[in-house]
Amino acid sequence: MAEHTSSNITIEAAPAEVMGVIADFARYPEWTGEVKEAEILATDDRGRAEKVRLVLDAGAIKDDHTLAYTWTGEDEVSWSLVKSQMLRVLDGSYRLASLDGGARTEVTYQLTVDVKIPMLGMIKRKAEKVIIDRALAGLKKRVEGGPTAPGAAGTPSDEAEKH
Repeated sequence: MAEHTSSNITIEAAPAEVMGVIADFARYPEWTGEVKEAEILATDDRGRAEKVRLVLDAGAIKDDHTLAYTWTGEDEVSWSLVKSQMLRVLDGSYRLASLDGGARTEVTYQLTVDVKIPMLGMIKRKAEKVIIDRALAGLKKRVEGGPTAPGAAGTPSDEAEKH
């Protein structure tokens, strides 16, 4: 089984508000550092994205790929790679947990990346961690509307878990 990297962050907003930002793929280039373009290719009967084309520039990983999304209730979305120029695997998920009666949300982001070109596992996991930490910090800033400096309270931990 492939190893994955995960991290979490607490956001000062209700889970529905957080998921609203996560589900708004058209705006990803505004708040994610790595996503340069996002195009929804297919939606489900509730209007949620089922297939999305993303142009990614994450330093060592640059790609134009398509992901298939699966929505589980109102608090989880996962994705898997449909096609890619550079990647063999890009599986991940956002899981939301309500805190303080819905006033805050704990967001857990899990990601597994495998590239078609040879890359040391250590470098691959570092790239995964950078993608996750930037995505979580960007999500927090986007939802809360305030600055999120590296190392500020509530930013992703410096130790992402490796499973």
